[in-house]
Amino acid sequence: MLLPQNNINLEVILARLRDLEDTVARLEKENAKLKDQLAAKDKRISELESQLAKAQKNSRTSSKPPSSDIVKPKPKSGKGKRKKGGQKGHPKHERKPFTEDQVNKTYEYSIDTCPDCGHALDAMDKDEAKVIQQVEVKKILTEITEHRGLPYWCENCQKIHYAPLPAEVEKGGLAGPELTAHIAYLKGFGHLSYGNLAKCFSDLYGIPGAPLSKGFLAKIIQKVSRALFSPYKELEEMLALQTILNIDETGHKQNGDKFWTWCFRAELFTFFHIADNRSSQVLFDLLGEEFDGIIGCDLFSAYKKFMANSSALVQFCLAHLIRDVRYLTTLTDKVTKNYGERLLDKIRDLFHVIHQRDRMSEKRFARKLEEAKQAIITTAKKAPERTEARTMAKRFRDYGEHYFTFITTPRLEPTNNLAEQAIRFVVIDRHITQGTRSQRGNEWCERIWTTIGTCTQQGRSVFEFIRKTIYANFTGQPIPSLMPINSS
Repeated sequence: MLLPQNNINLEVILARLRDLEDTVARLEKENAKLKDQLAAKDKRISELESQLAKAQKNSRTSSKPPSSDIVKPKPKSGKGKRKKGGQKGHPKHERKPFTEDQVNKTYEYSIDTCPDCGHALDAMDKDEAKVIQQVEVKKILTEITEHRGLPYWCENCQKIHYAPLPAEVEKGGLAGPELTAHIAYLKGFGHLSYGNLAKCFSDLYGIPGAPLSKGFLAKIIQKVSRALFSPYKELEEMLALQTILNIDETGHKQNGDKFWTWCFRAELFTFFHIADNRSSQVLFDLLGEEFDGIIGCDLFSAYKKFMANSSALVQFCLAHLIRDVRYLTTLTDKVTKNYGERLLDKIRDLFHVIHQRDRMSEKRFARKLEEAKQAIITTAKKAPERTEARTMAKRFRDYGEHYFTFITTPRLEPTNNLAEQAIRFVVIDRHITQGTRSQRGNEWCERIWTTIGTCTQQGRSVFEFIRKTIYANFTGQPIPSLMPINSS
């Protein structure tokens, strides 16, 4: 009969179907596993790309200094390559000759006969003379003086009395005020170590023997540090009264511990303060909760906390923002990259308006700035669903307005370049001298850096200020101020 045969075929077909179902289930399971593995690898690739982009940050896409760009691209070859040295069409710059009252000696040289034919020569106007002005250092830079307080016997007191020496001699000791000023200047402005200082005064200044030991030089520096205390404290008290302050900070080690140098750049002076922390407490200690000026700074948390708990306004640095936006344009994710490029274009539009300032009326300039500002904020907030883009959008939701305080504040810079430029001297000094090892060393650095920064800012001679301060300190006269005389 056919029925049993059909039953057998049906059972075989059903068995095969069951096998196929098992195979499909196994393949679906394997496919799901492969999908999970692929998703994990995609996530890992994205993380590695992000890490690579961060590792490749340079001075254009982050706050790193230009010196961190160890490997720099070679300049393009061809017609566009600029030659070294002075450029064609660049105005010529020549040193102005010394004035007549600045010249100590004048030597005149004459000839009687022509060096070519031997004929007699007629003298011309001396104003047409060939002149070379030469500056020379005197061979003997130092002189050693001996001050003697003669002894006198008092029959009544039965004691020896010595004639008093001048105050500057008593207080100066071995190093007179001029030598003390040179030591302080070379140590502070010249970044010299104590060892190099001793070598310098032995080789260049011709001081016989080796009286200027490292220990003695350290005592001299502390003497100058105490003399600079008064002008330094005066500026510290002036900080809270400023309407605009640009602030920056940099870290360094002291005996293995982390310290921070804070730089406050005001309109008329530069102030440095070394602290063992980078918190907002430094700002509260120096400026106070009642400070109602404007602070130019980066987006570091200490400034945000100070802004939230004081009366201060803030101008966050546009240069830092531009670097962060440029970083977005270096990412491999096209969506994030396009977002960064759109935002960068809007920021360029803002600076285009700023550069056109002289061609616009006051009213039109203000309107154009406001339009450019709103375009930046709107573009920033319309971020795609990407981590880096969402982070940038949140920054603008929380602090977007604080990038544009300069629009309504005269004399306020949109960047924090003033403070960053001032603190660069400190970074160089730390690299060369390897820093300090004590609180007294920190105090010296605070005071001499403040002196150097302020005098440089005001166009004053750093050496002359140190010199006058030392003379005043040695003779008991009022210490000069670091504030300009005509400042209110």
